[in-house]
Amino acid sequence: MTNRRKFLAGAAMAPAAALATPAIAQNKIRWRMQTYAGPALAEHVIKPAIDSFNKIAGDEMEIELFFADQLVPTGELFRAMQKGTIDAVQSDDDSMASPTEVTVFGGYFPFASRYSLDVPVLFNQYGLNEIWDEEYSKVGVKHLSAGAWDPCHFATKDPIRSLEDLKGKRVFTFPTAGRFLSQFGVVPVTLPWEDIEVAVQTGELDGVAWSGITEDYTVGWADVTNYFLTNNISGAWAGSFFANMDRYQELPDHLKELLKITMDSSHYYRQWWYWGGEASLRVNGTKMQLTSIPDQEWDQVEKAALTFWDEIAAESETKAKVVEIFKKYNADMQKAGRPYRYNS
Repeated sequence: MTNRRKFLAGAAMAPAAALATPAIAQNKIRWRMQTYAGPALAEHVIKPAIDSFNKIAGDEMEIELFFADQLVPTGELFRAMQKGTIDAVQSDDDSMASPTEVTVFGGYFPFASRYSLDVPVLFNQYGLNEIWDEEYSKVGVKHLSAGAWDPCHFATKDPIRSLEDLKGKRVFTFPTAGRFLSQFGVVPVTLPWEDIEVAVQTGELDGVAWSGITEDYTVGWADVTNYFLTNNISGAWAGSFFANMDRYQELPDHLKELLKITMDSSHYYRQWWYWGGEASLRVNGTKMQLTSIPDQEWDQVEKAALTFWDEIAAESETKAKVVEIFKKYNADMQKAGRPYRYNS
């Protein structure tokens, strides 16, 4: 009892601030971020980076991660972030329907890249970062960082061995990719991400053109499709991290820097996870049979992409500027030769 009285007396004499919760914990910054990816895929494409950020930020900041369509449908991500309903997003521009001039280039813009390293080089060395920053600043959103994901292949129930086999196939894909592929008879279908596996099982979909083989195995699509087409319409998905502009500007500089570093770690993780996974599963995977369309026939698709580029460039000055960068970059890579491009 004596010890208890001494403790209470000491507490009464102590300054109130000494007994209060530390100010840094009381004012902990909390963000809600939603990714385009479902839980299984998010385990690789974003969760490690967010876990790392939260561990380092400690009592200063915490990012709560939500998966595809968990808070809002993917197509409403941009508006929700712009309004401040959510604080940050990981997605491509196309899927989240951002009202910018660069939206069409997010996700899989046909043949803009051959390899995953093309994407960060285009953004960091060929000027795309500056264009994206300007476009998103106009609409109150901070474009934080762009990176590469996997290539875009077809995973289907029936084999694809010619362009003729694509006709009439109902395929889940990205808006711009679907717009491009429709000229070859593909029927683009939009559904919530979590419904895709069942839609393939029930015959509502004939397949997906949304990823490479790593994702097909990771998210379960390899369990409901039988064939994987080795030809792709893009060497890498281009996606980004975004944030509500006001919330981002409120961050102290050291947390902005931490955000940048952990986003870079996410980009690096995906580089090796996808690159190794795509090769390993082609060689060792047992769930899907590989098929190919002959190079001479597939050349029609590649030539059609260049026409598509020009059609997009004609829509606005900004789009024309981006297309010119793609043309310049790909011409440079072609001239550089192997291993940048393997000329036939």
